[in-house]
Amino acid sequence: MTPRFTAKVMVVTGAAQGIGKRVAELAAAEGARLVLVDIADYVQGVAAELRDQGAEAVAVQANLETWEGAEMVMAKAHEQYGRIDILINNVGGTIWAQPFEHYQPEQIQKEIQRSLFPTLWCCRAVLPYMVEQKGGAIVNVSSVATRGLMRVPYGAAKAGVNGMTVNLAFEYAGHNIRVNATAPGGTEAPPRLTPRNTEAQGEQEKGWYQTLIDQTNASSFMHRYGTLDEQAEPILFLASDAASYITGTILPVAGGDCG
Repeated sequence: MTPRFTAKVMVVTGAAQGIGKRVAELAAAEGARLVLVDIADYVQGVAAELRDQGAEAVAVQANLETWEGAEMVMAKAHEQYGRIDILINNVGGTIWAQPFEHYQPEQIQKEIQRSLFPTLWCCRAVLPYMVEQKGGAIVNVSSVATRGLMRVPYGAAKAGVNGMTVNLAFEYAGHNIRVNATAPGGTEAPPRLTPRNTEAQGEQEKGWYQTLIDQTNASSFMHRYGTLDEQAEPILFLASDAASYITGTILPVAGGDCG
């Protein structure tokens, strides 16, 4: 079979680890020309590993919670390759897990800033390039945590990602730009190289997090967490030409949990 992404330019955000890294690895194996983006310098090593395997890959470090960071990334990607065919918006993730009345205002703001704005800014930054080239595909990584326990601000941010996905798909279909999202459930992954939450965890906090895990497993028909491959492959399907008649779709990837 012909590799799905031969000569396609793909920007993958949050590519230093987890789902984003696995998306990059699988896309590289199928011929993608990659721009790997992360705030952490680990992304440099990921790009180097892929180049050692014969892939075209460059790394860009940026804070995508800011417009300036997103704008810079898309400008560098376009400067490097002359076009941007695919954008995978993978930055985001729960920082705290606790009942809503325990969230402090600054924590709520940080959750929204982390899990909504990188996707919002990157979509805004990439669209002029895709409009000019008369086509493109955007895949946003949302979450089934829009229905769940202990993560109200995170769920609100991901509900915003779902809303922007559908609205953008409606607005830009006439430009041959498809916009979809996956909504992952719980995912087994190696420990994060840099924890999102570095605060000390007491017994109460550990109990709240266990409640989140128990609810996630109970909500899934399969009663388990998914693998990185099980998350990355649906993302790449939606990014590929095999999904050319799919847009404005939020695809749950959570063992039956629809969020």
